[in-house]
Amino acid sequence: MGPWRCLLLLPLLSAALRAQQQQFMEYVERRLTLLEERISQWHDQSSRYSTELRDFKNQVLGMLETAEKEREAMRLEAESAAVRVDRLEREVDYLETQNPAPPCVEVDEMLMEKQVATAKQRKNEKYTKLTDCSDTIASIRAMKILKRFGSTAGLWTKDAAGNSEKIYVFDGTANDTVYVFPRMREFTLFSATRKAARIKLPYPWVGTGHLIYDGHLYYIRQQGPFQVIKFNLANKTVVDSSVFPAEEQIPVFGLSPFTYIELAADEEGLWAIYATKEDEKNICLAKLDPTSLDIEQMWDTPCPRENAEGAFVVCGALHVVYNTRLPSRARVQCVFDVSGTLSPEDASLVYFPKRYGSHSSMKYSPRERQIYAWDDGYQIIYRMEMKKKLEV
Repeated sequence: MGPWRCLLLLPLLSAALRAQQQQFMEYVERRLTLLEERISQWHDQSSRYSTELRDFKNQVLGMLETAEKEREAMRLEAESAAVRVDRLEREVDYLETQNPAPPCVEVDEMLMEKQVATAKQRKNEKYTKLTDCSDTIASIRAMKILKRFGSTAGLWTKDAAGNSEKIYVFDGTANDTVYVFPRMREFTLFSATRKAARIKLPYPWVGTGHLIYDGHLYYIRQQGPFQVIKFNLANKTVVDSSVFPAEEQIPVFGLSPFTYIELAADEEGLWAIYATKEDEKNICLAKLDPTSLDIEQMWDTPCPRENAEGAFVVCGALHVVYNTRLPSRARVQCVFDVSGTLSPEDASLVYFPKRYGSHSSMKYSPRERQIYAWDDGYQIIYRMEMKKKLEV
């Protein structure tokens, strides 16, 4: 093929190439146009979804804000209702204390008259012991200071007859709440009452002469004459109550003017230590029936009230602890044995270790043979050395 033929073919090839290039460009433009349409469509959908999501978010936030306002309103209503219920309970308790049911009062008065008559018939008789316990205190073997808790005056104790390890605390000399710690360890470690269970009593207690005995709380209530209330600790109800059959009572201990009746427990059972104007110089003792709260027997003891700060009963013998107005070393200086086995003159003079102030309560545990004492806000345990009465 000659050169002139090649020159004739070049225009044809050039035209074919331009045609292909034009078709390719048109194809690319169509694809780009389609891609732009899809991007625009996606953008419109994304904008719509964002708007809907924003509207839904605003709607949810509004609903949450409304729910929070309603919750706060309900909380305020509940608190207001709780305050009203608490006020109503206090008013009902007050009305009950001011207007007791006439039949119950009549029964109490009849029971009191019967108890006084029976007790006077057996007053100062020799007591026939229920057990063979013949121990007396030889000395204080050890003293353990656990902690400082609450007011300067108060009471702490265990169940004197049961096997429970719970610690019961009465803070102060007048209240309606008892603090309960599950064991000695928790009472020792916890520094605040918020860790303790609380028992709110139906009637307030006075003094520090209360007692935990065989699953029940025996405590003193003052409403005109003094009453002994028996409260079941398991179901939190009052089991029984009795007006204490003693007229014109006065504080039983000269150095503890807030206590008019000291309830005590020993191997023989339940006792009441008290004083009256009839024999205002000396302390009186009564044996109680823990089931019915009846007075089984009463005694006038030779133990003086003056400078007495506390007392407890061990094996049927009343031990009175004395001190001075300016607190010094406390001592058991008077012992009265209801069975007549141990005379006051033959009893040992037992001294307690020097402490912080004066005892506001002293609770003997016949099961553990130790005393739980409250001394100027300090909780103390006294472990005792015992010996037979015949060895004294």
